[in-house]
This record gives sequence, structure tokens and C-alpha cells, in this order.
Amino acid sequence: MTVVPDYYIELLRFGAAKMKDMLIAGDERDDKLVQKGFLLYRQGMVSKLKMDQEIVHASVQDVIPVRVNLDLSFPELSECSCPGEGLCRHQLAVFFQAYSHAGSVAEWIEEWREPVKERKAAATWGIQRAKDLLKSTGSLKPDYDKWINAFTESFNSIMTGKGEPKPYVFQELFEVYMRRLRAGAPVEAEWRTLYELVGALHAFHNVARVSKDFGHTEEMIDRYYRHVSHFLIEEIEDAVNKLSIHSLPFAFDAFVTRLKDDSILLLEDEDESAFWYEGIYLYRFLWTNFFKRGSWRDQETAKLEKLCKINGSISLSIGLVHQYVLTGKDEEALDILDSLGMEAAPYYLVWLDMLTSQKAWKRMTPYTELFIQNVREYVLSLREYRISREFTELSLRAITRFCTENGRADFYERALLYTLPYSYMEYEQFLFEHGLYEKWGELLSYIGFDIGMVSNERLNSIQKESPSVLLPLYHQSIQKNIDMKSRGNYQEAVRHLKKLRTIYKKIGLASEWEAFMEELLFRTRRLRAFHEECKRSKLIHA
Repeated sequence: MTVVPDYYIELLRFGAAKMKDMLIAGDERDDKLVQKGFLLYRQGMVSKLKMDQEIVHASVQDVIPVRVNLDLSFPELSECSCPGEGLCRHQLAVFFQAYSHAGSVAEWIEEWREPVKERKAAATWGIQRAKDLLKSTGSLKPDYDKWINAFTESFNSIMTGKGEPKPYVFQELFEVYMRRLRAGAPVEAEWRTLYELVGALHAFHNVARVSKDFGHTEEMIDRYYRHVSHFLIEEIEDAVNKLSIHSLPFAFDAFVTRLKDDSILLLEDEDESAFWYEGIYLYRFLWTNFFKRGSWRDQETAKLEKLCKINGSISLSIGLVHQYVLTGKDEEALDILDSLGMEAAPYYLVWLDMLTSQKAWKRMTPYTELFIQNVREYVLSLREYRISREFTELSLRAITRFCTENGRADFYERALLYTLPYSYMEYEQFLFEHGLYEKWGELLSYIGFDIGMVSNERLNSIQKESPSVLLPLYHQSIQKNIDMKSRGNYQEAVRHLKKLRTIYKKIGLASEWEAFMEELLFRTRRLRAFHEECKRSKLIHA
């Protein structure tokens, strides 16, 4: 083996760990990538390998030869000249060739595949454990305490019976647990749905508990089993919808009361549960759609008021605000929301939708105003452009009907302004439709949107109504294209110059156009190709 400096060995091992995290063993696409990349490596198709700091450069002889730049620190930023997107077999081949200088490629692949073996073994063991539990308990008759004890015993036995459930085997074990839970349901059909509702809520709590007990990170959970919580949310929603079709039997009262009392388990904070956001969603869903008695809501409000004085966590505070909204105590709700500031922003959407469905416009006004006041700080705090954009869309959708039916275009425009740049498309549409062309032009300049991307229909309308608005946009685009210094960009600049000339003449500023053109030609006197395009288009004479 070629001897490489320790620095590169450390980098290669770091890159190997990152690559192992990026690729999911058992995923059909990733399995094929590793297989094909390994084949290219074993066939000696990788050549001209060179390590330059954190980048590995190499050529790969495939059907078409390609060049690869493999980033060991951030493999997702690696490049390949092949037409494929993202990680490709050529990058894997280069990785294997480079890693062979620091360790065994065969051992890396074996370690990478290990979770697949463990998942199969965990599923087999879990199924046997579930069968043993079912033999000892059978189906359960209606008894809330026995249900909870059975849920907890089964969950602990299946999920943690062999110690820590590795994140990558969590889903397999959980699927076995859910089959065990359903197999133990009461025989009577009318009780089965209630049993599954109680089971799903406690399963949600137990999933959160186990993930915390074993220190699973957000990254681990997001990758391997965050979707488990989404599955349980759907189970709870389906059960509530089924139970809400008819009036519940009197015999259900004690069970629903106990479930109501247990719902507070959902209000855990971020440091207590990795599923705290989903927990808040479930709590609000249940209290909106299932626990509807006024006396229950009053009792829950009193309980949360006491708890908030002891521990004013965000989850408990949002739970209390929800009770206030449900019972029409808007002043109390708004006081808490005002104190929470932007932290409460993502939770407004449920209340705004609720008040919209009730057409409670008078009640909705202060909530909308406070939400808009805090939305900018929240949107800017989000980690990714995509997430900020998605939340902006949801926010605007939540207030659209209120603003439209109450003539509050001022509220809507303020929300658009506060959520820039993520609201650009909606704001551009709003300004154009309302004939606010000066603001429209300022928005495009602020965003840096090229006028060449604006539809001819829009340009014609604005040129007819307010042509001067287009001047700075054309100036901006012309300069940008000239700076690109390519023949195609020069041609685009000339096209925009001709349109600019038309506007200057239309608004009676022909002399200003002449002065601008003279100054532009002087500044670009060394750009022969640009001047040739100007002559060809008769902007200047030969």
C-alpha cells in the first residue's frame, strides 16, 4: 500500500465516515451505487488520482471517461463530469481508490452493510417476542389500566428487550410492536378504535421516552425514524375521525376522561423530547376535535395555568393559549403570545385556520396583527431557504381569506414585505395586480430579478401605464450582461438597450438617452465585441 501522510489518512477516514452516513444500506439506489462504484474500482478504472488538501481529483474510465473532484469534508459537494445528479458511481469509485490508502475497502463495505443484517435480526427477534407476549395476554378486555400496562410492557420488551435499540433498527422493532398492539385489541368492534387511539397516543409518548433515554440525536431520528411519529399522528387522526361520526357510548366516558388526563404527556419541551413539535400538534388536535366538553376545557385550563407558573415552558404555554382560544379568552391568549414573541410564530397557523373557518373576523384581527409582527424574525431564523419559503407560503395562505373578506390589503402587504425575500412571487403578483408599479419596480431591483425573465404581457402593461418604472430595471440588466463579457450576454444587453431607447424617447428624455449612451460607450471602449453588437443593431453608426 502506498504510504500517505497522516494528515491525509485522517481526512480519508473522516470522509469515509461521512460517506457511510450519506449512503443508506438496504436502499435500492444506494446499494447499486456502492456495487457499481466498487466494480469500477476493482477493475482498475480509476487513474490520475491526486490529493489536494480536502479534494481528491481523479479520472474514471467508464463508457465515457469522466473527471471527479471528491470533497472529503463535504462529500455532498463533490463533482463529476457525468450527466448524473448527486452522488454517482464514479465518485464512489474514486472514494474507494482513495480510501484504499487508509484502510480496507472490503471492511468499509462490510461495516456499511452491517445495519441491514442487524435490522433483519431485530425484526426476527421482535416477532418472536411479540408472539410470546400475545400467548401470555391474548386480546384485552376494556380496562384502561390494563391497556396501559400491556402497552408499556410490550413496548419495553420488544423495543428495549435486548438493550438500546439502534436508530437503524428502530423502525423494524416498532412495526413489530404495532402488530402486537393490534393483535391484542378487544374483540368487540366498538372498542377496537378507542383501544387503538389510546395505544397510538401512548406509543407516541414511549417513542419519545426511549429516544431520550438512549440519547438518540435529532440527526439520527430524522434519518431513521422521525416518520414513526408522523405515522402515529395519522393513526390518532383516523381514530378520532371514526369515533366522531356517532355519539360515544356511555361506557366510553371513563376511558375518554383518562385519555384526556394523559394528553398532557404530549406537552414536552425541546430538551425533554425530540418530538416536542409533533406533541404540541397532537395535543391541539385532540382538544379541538375530541375533548370538546366545556367543563373538561375549563379543568385543563386551570391545570395548565398552575403548571405554567411553575414551569413556563413553550409547550405548556402553547397548550394554555390553545385552551384560551378554544374558550374565547382572547385577551389572555394574546398576552402570552406577545410575551413569547417569535417563538410562538409557527403555532399561530392552527388558530388562524380555526378562526377563518368560523369567520370570526373580529377575533382574528389581533391574532393576525401579532402574527405578522413576529413572522419576519421567525422566518429569518429558519435554517434553510426551502423551509423559510414553505413557512412563508403557509403563513400567507392562513391570512389570505381574512384580508380579502375584510378589505385588509394593508395587513397582507405588510406580511409580504416582512417575509421577503421568501414572499417575492406573491408580493410581485400583489403589486402588479394593484397597479403599484413604482413599488413593483423597487421590488425587482431589491431582489435583483432580471427584467429579461419578466413576461412580455407584464412589461407591455407597465410600459403603457408607467414606463419610467422600467428604466432602472433595464439599466441593471444591461450592466449585468455587459459584465458577463460573452457574445450572448452582449447581444442580450443590446436588445435591452433598444427597449431602453424606446422608453426614453416615449417619456421625452431623448437627450438623457444620448448622454447615457455616450457615457456607456466610453466606459466600454475596450470591449470590441460589445461595440460590434451595438453597430450591428444600429445603436451606433460604423
